[in-house]
Amino acid sequence: MSDARPAFRRVPADMFAFTTTERADLHTAVMQVFGEAAERLTAVLTFDEVLAGLPEIGWYEPVSDESLEYTLGALHKHGLVDRTQNHAAHYASAAEYERRNLHYSLSRKGEAAYQGLLHALDLLDDAGALPVSVLDGIAARLGELDALQADEGADDRRVHAALTELEGHLAALRSGVIRFNGRLQRLLRDEGADPATFQELKQATIAYLTDFVTDLDARRLTIAEAVARVEERGVEALHARALRGADLPALPGHADPAPRFLEQRAARWAGLRAWFRPADGGRARVEELADTARRAIVALMRALERLSESRRRGSSTAADFRTLARWFSTAESDETAHELWAAATGLWSARHTHLAPDDPTAVGPSTSWFAAPGVHVSPLLRTHGQSDRASRTARVRDTTEIREQRRQRALRERLELEEAWSRLATPGPVRLSAFARLDQGSFSRLLELLARALTVPARKGERRASTADGRLVVVLLPPPDHHLAYLRTARGVLVAPDFIVSISESRPGQAAPVPLRPAFRREATA
Repeated sequence: MSDARPAFRRVPADMFAFTTTERADLHTAVMQVFGEAAERLTAVLTFDEVLAGLPEIGWYEPVSDESLEYTLGALHKHGLVDRTQNHAAHYASAAEYERRNLHYSLSRKGEAAYQGLLHALDLLDDAGALPVSVLDGIAARLGELDALQADEGADDRRVHAALTELEGHLAALRSGVIRFNGRLQRLLRDEGADPATFQELKQATIAYLTDFVTDLDARRLTIAEAVARVEERGVEALHARALRGADLPALPGHADPAPRFLEQRAARWAGLRAWFRPADGGRARVEELADTARRAIVALMRALERLSESRRRGSSTAADFRTLARWFSTAESDETAHELWAAATGLWSARHTHLAPDDPTAVGPSTSWFAAPGVHVSPLLRTHGQSDRASRTARVRDTTEIREQRRQRALRERLELEEAWSRLATPGPVRLSAFARLDQGSFSRLLELLARALTVPARKGERRASTADGRLVVVLLPPPDHHLAYLRTARGVLVAPDFIVSISESRPGQAAPVPLRPAFRREATA
C-alpha cells in the first residue's frame, strides 16, 4: 500500500535544517563529500577521510578537528548521517582508535536531503525552456513503444528503456514549462532598469515563443495519435513488460518493489494523457500552454510598444504631472491657479452663448444678457460637446458583396502562394543557380526562404529554417566552390554565392524533409 498522505506531510521538518545554521557552508560541504563518495561506491568514511575529502570538492579553508566533529554530530542529530563503530579493525594506539573507530555514512534521509539540495541549486541556475526537441522525443518514444508492442518477441528491456526515456522527456517538459512560465511572468511584470537591455530581452523572448508556437499544434496532434495507438494495444500490458524488463529484485511482503513500480508507471501515463489526450475529453494542457504563449507574445509586444512610445515622447505623463504640480505650488493666487488648471486640462466653462431660445422673436436683439430669459442647456454639451439633437440613424450597409470579394481575393492569394511553393520545391539538394529565371512572385518567396535560413545559426555547416505555417523546410549549405549564382527577374539580376539549397515539405515526427513533388526541371547555370 502506498502512503496516501500529501507530499508536504511526508517531508521531515529538519531535513534541510543544515542549510540554515551559522555553519551551513561547512555542513553543506561535508554533505557533498559524502555524496561524491557514494558516487564512487564508497559506503562509509572515517573522520580522516571526511577531512581529506574537503579539498577535493573545493573547500580550501582550514578546518579544525573540533569544527568537523561538531558538523558530523549535527548531521547525525538531524538524522542525515549514520554513525557506526568498527570493532573488527586493529588499532595501534588509543588516538588511532578514537579517529578510526567511528564510521560515517549518509542515511536514507541524508541521501534524499543531498539530492534535494542538488535539485534546488539546478533550479536556481536554470531559467527554464520550451524545447521543441522534447516534444519530438516524446513522439519518437511513443512510436518506438507502439512498434515494440506489435512485436511480441521484442526484448522487454527495450520496452523498459523506451518507457523510461518517455517519462524523462515528459518530466523535462513539465519542469521546463513551469520554470519558463515563472520567468516569463516575472519579465512581464518587470519594466527593467535599462531600457535597451529590457527591449532586447523582450524581443528575444518574442522570437523564442513564436518559433515554439509555430509547429506546436501539429506536434500535439502527432503525440495524441501516438498515445491512442499505444492505448489500443493495452497500457497495462506495456507496463507489465516494462516491469519484466526492469529486472527488479524479488523481495517478500511490503518490500516488493513491483507494486510501487506499476503504480508509478500508471501515474506518469495519466500525466502524459493530461498533457496531450485527456481521458475525460477535456482541454489538454499543451493547448493551454499554446494559449499562454500567444497571450505572452501579445503582452510583450504591447510592452515594447509602450517602451517605444515613451522614447518618442519628450517626457512621460508622470513627469508632466510633476511639472504641473510645481507650477500649482508657485501660483500667485487662486485665480491664477484656476487659469492654469483650465489651460492644462481644457476644462473651461460651458460655451453655450450660441444657443437660441425656443422662440427667437420673443427676445429682441438689443436685449441685454442680464435681462434675457434663460436658455435650456443639455448636459451633453459639456460631456460630449454636442446638444441633445440627435441626427437620423444611418442605413445599415449590406456587406455581402464586400465579404465575397474578400473571400475570393484570399482564395486567389492562397492559390498563388501554393503555386509559388510548388515551383520552388526541389527533388533534393540543388545549386542556387538552378533557379535561373523566376517570375516576381516566386523570386520574392525564394528570397523569404533564403532570409529565414540565413538568420538562424549554422549547425555543422547547415542552416535549417521553415515557413511561418511550418509547411516547407529550407536547408542551406555553403557553396563548395567560389562560383556565383545569377538569378534573373523582370526587375533585375541577383548575384549571390552559389549555395546548396533544398526546399521540401515538413512532416511532424519525420527524420528528414520530404520533397513536395519531383517536378524540378530547371538547369543550373555557370
